[in-house]
Amino acid sequence: MNITELLVDLHLRENEATARADELRHQIAHFTAALTETEAGLADLATTRKVITELAPTGTEPDPPESSTAYQTIVDAFNQHPDQAFRARDLHELLDMPTDEASVNITRSRLGRLTRQGFLTQPGRGRYQKRT
Repeated sequence: MNITELLVDLHLRENEATARADELRHQIAHFTAALTETEAGLADLATTRKVITELAPTGTEPDPPESSTAYQTIVDAFNQHPDQAFRARDLHELLDMPTDEASVNITRSRLGRLTRQGFLTQPGRGRYQKRT
Protein backbone atom coordinates (compact mmCIF):
# COMPACT_ATOMS: atom_id res chain seq x y z
CA MET A 1 0.00 0.00 0.00
CA ASN A 2 1.45 3.34 -1.00
CA ILE A 3 1.12 6.64 0.87
CA THR A 4 -1.80 7.87 -1.25
CA GLU A 5 -3.82 4.70 -0.67
CA LEU A 6 -2.99 4.84 3.03
CA LEU A 7 -4.18 8.47 3.27
CA VAL A 8 -7.39 7.63 1.38
CA ASP A 9 -8.02 4.66 3.71
CA LEU A 10 -7.39 6.84 6.79
CA HIS A 11 -9.70 9.53 5.43
CA LEU A 12 -12.50 6.96 4.84
CA ARG A 13 -12.08 5.53 8.34
CA GLU A 14 -12.05 9.04 9.81
CA ASN A 15 -15.32 9.87 7.99
CA GLU A 16 -16.93 6.64 9.26
CA ALA A 17 -15.79 7.38 12.84
CA THR A 18 -17.11 10.97 12.56
CA ALA A 19 -20.48 9.71 11.29
CA ARG A 20 -20.66 7.14 14.11
CA ALA A 21 -19.78 9.81 16.70
CA ASP A 22 -22.51 12.08 15.30
CA GLU A 23 -25.02 9.22 15.47
CA LEU A 24 -24.06 8.49 19.08
CA ARG A 25 -24.33 12.19 20.02
CA HIS A 26 -27.84 12.22 18.50
CA GLN A 27 -28.80 9.12 20.52
CA ILE A 28 -27.36 10.67 23.70
CA ALA A 29 -29.41 13.82 23.12
CA HIS A 30 -32.54 11.70 22.55
CA PHE A 31 -31.97 9.59 25.66
CA THR A 32 -31.14 12.68 27.75
CA ALA A 33 -34.43 14.28 26.72
CA ALA A 34 -36.33 11.05 27.44
CA LEU A 35 -34.62 10.70 30.82
CA THR A 36 -35.44 14.31 31.74
CA GLU A 37 -39.09 13.78 30.79
CA THR A 38 -39.30 10.51 32.74
CA GLU A 39 -37.67 12.01 35.83
CA ALA A 40 -40.15 14.91 35.71
CA GLY A 41 -42.99 12.37 35.56
CA LEU A 42 -41.51 10.49 38.53
CA ALA A 43 -41.30 13.72 40.51
CA ASP A 44 -44.95 14.47 39.71
CA LEU A 45 -45.98 10.97 40.81
CA ALA A 46 -44.01 11.28 44.06
CA THR A 47 -45.65 14.64 44.77
CA THR A 48 -49.10 13.21 44.03
CA ARG A 49 -48.48 10.22 46.30
CA LYS A 50 -47.28 12.54 49.08
CA VAL A 51 -50.35 14.77 48.80
CA ILE A 52 -52.74 11.80 48.77
CA THR A 53 -50.95 10.21 51.71
CA GLU A 54 -51.24 13.44 53.70
CA LEU A 55 -54.95 13.76 52.89
CA ALA A 56 -55.86 10.11 53.59
CA PRO A 57 -56.81 9.17 57.13
CA THR A 58 -53.90 7.50 58.89
CA GLY A 59 -53.88 3.73 59.13
CA THR A 60 -56.39 3.17 56.37
CA GLU A 61 -56.03 2.09 52.80
CA PRO A 62 -59.04 2.71 50.56
CA ASP A 63 -60.47 -0.41 48.96
CA PRO A 64 -60.91 -0.47 45.22
CA PRO A 65 -64.67 -0.12 44.60
CA GLU A 66 -64.93 -3.32 42.56
CA SER A 67 -63.48 -5.44 45.35
CA SER A 68 -65.30 -4.04 48.39
CA THR A 69 -67.93 -6.77 48.17
CA ALA A 70 -65.19 -9.41 48.04
CA TYR A 71 -63.68 -7.96 51.21
CA GLN A 72 -67.12 -7.88 52.86
CA THR A 73 -67.70 -11.54 51.92
CA ILE A 74 -64.39 -12.51 53.50
CA VAL A 75 -65.05 -10.51 56.67
CA ASP A 76 -68.55 -12.01 56.92
CA ALA A 77 -67.08 -15.53 56.73
CA PHE A 78 -64.70 -14.76 59.59
CA ASN A 79 -67.55 -13.19 61.60
CA GLN A 80 -69.58 -16.40 61.17
CA HIS A 81 -66.60 -18.53 62.31
CA PRO A 82 -64.73 -16.27 64.77
CA ASP A 83 -62.73 -19.05 66.44
CA GLN A 84 -61.67 -20.84 63.27
CA ALA A 85 -58.45 -20.19 61.35
CA PHE A 86 -58.62 -20.48 57.58
CA ARG A 87 -56.15 -20.86 54.78
CA ALA A 88 -57.04 -18.94 51.61
CA ARG A 89 -57.95 -22.15 49.74
CA ASP A 90 -60.15 -23.35 52.65
CA LEU A 91 -61.95 -20.02 52.61
CA HIS A 92 -62.58 -20.39 48.87
CA GLU A 93 -64.07 -23.82 49.41
CA LEU A 94 -66.27 -22.56 52.26
CA LEU A 95 -67.55 -19.67 50.14
CA ASP A 96 -67.90 -21.72 46.93
CA MET A 97 -65.38 -19.46 45.20
CA PRO A 98 -63.10 -20.63 42.36
CA THR A 99 -60.09 -22.54 43.67
CA ASP A 100 -57.71 -21.85 40.79
CA GLU A 101 -54.32 -20.52 41.87
CA ALA A 102 -54.87 -16.98 40.53
CA SER A 103 -58.15 -16.55 42.45
CA VAL A 104 -56.66 -17.96 45.65
CA ASN A 105 -53.64 -15.63 45.32
CA ILE A 106 -55.96 -12.62 45.07
CA THR A 107 -57.67 -13.74 48.27
CA ARG A 108 -54.26 -14.19 49.96
CA SER A 109 -53.52 -10.58 49.09
CA ARG A 110 -56.87 -9.47 50.51
CA LEU A 111 -56.29 -11.50 53.68
CA GLY A 112 -52.91 -9.82 54.09
CA ARG A 113 -54.51 -6.42 53.73
CA LEU A 114 -57.22 -7.26 56.26
CA THR A 115 -54.48 -8.44 58.63
CA ARG A 116 -52.54 -5.17 58.20
CA GLN A 117 -55.76 -3.23 58.84
CA GLY A 118 -56.29 -5.14 62.09
CA PHE A 119 -59.39 -7.14 61.19
CA LEU A 120 -57.56 -10.47 61.16
CA THR A 121 -54.60 -12.12 62.86
CA GLN A 122 -52.23 -14.81 61.61
CA PRO A 123 -52.01 -17.63 64.14
CA GLY A 124 -49.67 -19.49 61.76
CA ARG A 125 -48.05 -19.16 58.37
CA GLY A 126 -50.76 -18.88 55.74
CA ARG A 127 -53.54 -19.13 58.31
CA TYR A 128 -55.89 -16.27 59.17
CA GLN A 129 -58.37 -15.79 61.99
CA LYS A 130 -60.70 -13.06 63.18
CA ARG A 131 -59.02 -10.72 65.67
CA THR A 132 -60.70 -11.08 69.06
